[in-house]
Amino acid sequence: MSHKILIANRGEIALRVIRACKELGLQTVAVYSQADVDCLHVRFADEAVCIGPPAPSESYLNVPRIISTAEITNADAVHPGYGFLAENAKFAEICESSGITFIGPTPEMISKMGDKIYAKTTMKNAGVPVIPGSDEEVSSEGEAKELAEAIGFPVIIKAAAGGGGRGMRIVRASSEIPKAFLSAKTEAQAGFSDPTVYIERYFESPRHVEVQLLGNGKGKVIALGERDCSIQRKHQKLIEESPSPAVTPDIRKKMMEAAIAGAEAVNYRSAGTVEFLFDENGQFYFMEMNTRIQVEHPVTEMVFNIDLIKEQIRVAFGDDFKHTHANIEPIGHAIECRINAEDPFKGFRPMPGEISSFHTPGGLGVRVDTHAYSGYQIPPYYDSLLAKLIVHGFDREEALERMKRALEEFVIEGIPTTISFHEQVMKDDRFVRGEFNTHFLDHFKMEPSSE
Repeated sequence: MSHKILIANRGEIALRVIRACKELGLQTVAVYSQADVDCLHVRFADEAVCIGPPAPSESYLNVPRIISTAEITNADAVHPGYGFLAENAKFAEICESSGITFIGPTPEMISKMGDKIYAKTTMKNAGVPVIPGSDEEVSSEGEAKELAEAIGFPVIIKAAAGGGGRGMRIVRASSEIPKAFLSAKTEAQAGFSDPTVYIERYFESPRHVEVQLLGNGKGKVIALGERDCSIQRKHQKLIEESPSPAVTPDIRKKMMEAAIAGAEAVNYRSAGTVEFLFDENGQFYFMEMNTRIQVEHPVTEMVFNIDLIKEQIRVAFGDDFKHTHANIEPIGHAIECRINAEDPFKGFRPMPGEISSFHTPGGLGVRVDTHAYSGYQIPPYYDSLLAKLIVHGFDREEALERMKRALEEFVIEGIPTTISFHEQVMKDDRFVRGEFNTHFLDHFKMEPSSE
């Protein structure tokens, strides 16, 4: 394999892709904004090109500059990472039309699965359980009211092109529909340039469980277990683990089969994730499909001992992935904590600034993915993720104890971080017992810091 890959991203995911490329013997090109000149992905890439000012719209989201950089450096492929342009079908299409390999699904797959209504219909036709609700756009308040009463309250109005919690409104009575319907459509238009919304039943206490997939675009799809992502704040994941403490072997088998069937229905290519809501009765329902690598992919890598980024690259260049269900077997338990530059005592407010001291934990079964270091200046323009701390243990009990130990060793000074938050969650009785759902933080109280 002889290729040069441009990484159209920044921070820890850009560095993660660079490492995989180096192990495959591939050349890399980093792009960076003026605010990221001192970021580690710039230092460790074979080449680095500044593509604009700090604002994402003028740098990491600036498609003409990224394509021009690929052409100037003779890069023949682009890896988008996650976020930014990772699920932008137009960007993937421009790459392909420019003779540049897009390391991910086809533009058509991204577009279709990014449409929540289309994705739901596709999964339903493939026999995957879906959340009761509308199968197409809800175009008026009257239609929304009629559907909601038929489904049964509470319901949720959702943006068809949405994600990250935007364009979503929970409705508990008919009288709330006019305001919720209008605000959801307005937010959807503002956030995604598409006002289309649909309605589904709202589950009060679900878990969020997702299945990691790899597809070769030639009819073969493998499932690499599930991740429980229920610990989240405002629909943003904070802690992930695999396997889920709530999923039994029988349910796991059915969930894997459903995810594979859904991906095969679109002849899926590359790494992807089918996300499910999992209710207290053990029933799972399709929620959405993410057509990219996920932030939490290291959790699966630790359990299955597989490099998902390398597999993405192999498939993009027409090779098959190395693994099949016959030669992979999950071992043990993994947990990931997202260490953010946020103050958990002030509503998780982002806290950019300079890191005065930075020491990462180590030892058996401990992995840290980060682009930060002592003296690093955290810019205020991007996501607040500083590091991902991932641990692996023989079972969940050992993984929990290892995470507690690793968090104690993790030292970041100069700015507030979420380390103390994670330390408290790891000691919470409900979390330790595995008895939690997506509303866990609604009833979690941070204790004052002892520092």
